[in-house]
Amino acid sequence: MPVSKKKIFVLDTSVILYDHNSVLSFENNDVALPIQVLEELDTFKKGGDSKNYEARSCIRFLNSVSNDSLLNNWVKLGKGLGKLKIVKEIDGLKNNAADTFDDYKNDNKIINAALSLQQEFPNRTVILVSKDVCLRVKARAFNLLSEDYKTGKIENVDKLYTGKSVINDVESEVIDRLFKESTITEKMISKTKFPYNHFLILNNGKKSALGFYNSAARVIERVEKQTVHRIKPRNAEQAFAIHALMDSSIKLITLRGVAGTGKTLMALAAALEQRSMFHQIYITRPIVPLSNKDIGFLPGDANAKVDPYMQPIWDNLKFIKSQYKETDKEFKRINEMVQTEKIAIAPLAYIRGRTLSNVFFIVDESQNLTPHEIKTIITRAGENTKIVFTGDINQIDTPYLDAESNGLSFLIDKVKNHRLFCHVNLEKGERSELANLANELL
Repeated sequence: MPVSKKKIFVLDTSVILYDHNSVLSFENNDVALPIQVLEELDTFKKGGDSKNYEARSCIRFLNSVSNDSLLNNWVKLGKGLGKLKIVKEIDGLKNNAADTFDDYKNDNKIINAALSLQQEFPNRTVILVSKDVCLRVKARAFNLLSEDYKTGKIENVDKLYTGKSVINDVESEVIDRLFKESTITEKMISKTKFPYNHFLILNNGKKSALGFYNSAARVIERVEKQTVHRIKPRNAEQAFAIHALMDSSIKLITLRGVAGTGKTLMALAAALEQRSMFHQIYITRPIVPLSNKDIGFLPGDANAKVDPYMQPIWDNLKFIKSQYKETDKEFKRINEMVQTEKIAIAPLAYIRGRTLSNVFFIVDESQNLTPHEIKTIITRAGENTKIVFTGDINQIDTPYLDAESNGLSFLIDKVKNHRLFCHVNLEKGERSELANLANELL
């Protein structure tokens, strides 16, 4: 019997919770959902987190696509797409994962459902798709093909857009002119057009200068080390970050860097510097509890439960306040802004359903968000809103995301070279010599 070109992709629950539209991402191939996935979606449907939203959305979709049809039969998904079916383990399965592991938990039943399809359709390629690395490895141990969910996954993350170029051997006269006149034409240093809002380091071994490509005027502008709220940039990348944060024409910014590079501090200081331009400064971060335990086990009310996760943001605000004396007007003004909620620090889940107008919005630790969550946040932006995402794509705390599939990497890759967007890689740690030792050697 000839092998069919149409494959069968079996989706794990982790894929649905990552992207509720995942069943539509496999072109004209067929998609199967083990019945245990429905059971797990039922447990996730209640709550305000993104995973709860994804579970509810998928359940509603399955209800709409089935109509009066029975989902234990193949149901057409739509034009140009394959079919969908809910599957379960068949009787007389030759290769039984649950028996092998002596454990009838859902992961093993999901493998069995895929093995059942493999046994039922020997002329078709069956592939288990999961965000769970261990589940993929277990599947391969049973001679079952498995792979990560590839939609939203960035290839060659090592070559992810950095937001800057280093141009060597620039003539001294060109650098001198940039310092004297503050602008030079792009043709003076390169025949290649730079991306929108791109930063440049110009040097020749003797002299150097920092530049910013103004795409509207097609000139290179000099970047100065601007101080914001007494926070002075200590390296070129921090100067780039402040330049972007203070540019009113740039509405979307990503700051990527390891711990201690000043991502959140720069963003918060720039927001305070521009406070008169916005009605509110809103700083947030996703709550990723230690060991992925639900925060319900923590004592206290809702505010008491989430406060420990917001503490790093408060620490940055405290550092900015420490630049002033307690008797200074600016010190008192920051305290007043907190009391009147002109500065608001709250978990990310609290913004669902809101429209963010006239807000300087900072999302810290955004590497722990999915691409869909990033999109959801940006679509909340109203008039005169600036959104800053900060994070380190190599320090991810959620089990089903990695450097290639997290929302921050996805955003940088997809939005690069857009006139409203700017990205800065913060490379050098400035927290302390000890922190740098950890980043470099451990």
